Amino acid sequence: MSDTADANFTSNPESSDKMDVRAQVTEHRSMLHSHGGASVEDEFGIANPLLEDIYAEILMQIGEDPSRGGLVKTPRRASTAISFMTQGYHQDSKDILNGAIFNEDYDDMVIVKNIEFYSLCEHHILPFFGNCHVGYIPSGKIIGLSKIPRIVDMFARRLQVQERLTEQIARTLDEALHPLGVAVIIEAQHMCMMIRGVEKQNSKTITNVMLGEFRDKDSTRSEFMQSCQSK
Repeated sequence: MSDTADANFTSNPESSDKMDVRAQVTEHRSMLHSHGGASVEDEFGIANPLLEDIYAEILMQIGEDPSRGGLVKTPRRASTAISFMTQGYHQDSKDILNGAIFNEDYDDMVIVKNIEFYSLCEHHILPFFGNCHVGYIPSGKIIGLSKIPRIVDMFARRLQVQERLTEQIARTLDEALHPLGVAVIIEAQHMCMMIRGVEKQNSKTITNVMLGEFRDKDSTRSEFMQSCQSK
């Protein structure tokens, strides 16, 4: 920061308030470590001091006191939680699929349905969650079945919109397997619609992407959708 910018920051009353908050954040961090920070890190995951500071500041900005007993470890818990829920940014589909694609003379539909997932809406950073149904028609290659849920999780554990999540899952499998077709349906509930805004607790959003024969052949698409609806 330049000298001029620094002077403007300290002379602005609102900036002074921000400095006070940051001083409290620094104090909170010192207090947190004095309460056995290492054991908290072992229990909740790898600490991220910058994220901890941000969460401590959020608590103060909403009128809370991060030094009170119930909240003293919350910034660390929240930072490790958000890191877990966004770990998909640090994953790569090639690593997930490595060694799990096999040559096989099988050309009938393969369906993995009711794959539960949890993601975060990029507009409000609130959860959305539900089930994903994936189908493909092999063309000489099949994939280890556990890898399909892993691909779903990789893309779900990012800030997302449901439409893009559906597309990413379908395109990744299409590029990896070059099948005759890929189909993905996602049914989800969005907390940003359930607990704020319109507050519609029973609403569901359904998205689908159909590629290859699933798009071109009505009978293939119908077979997949009927299979997804059956118990």
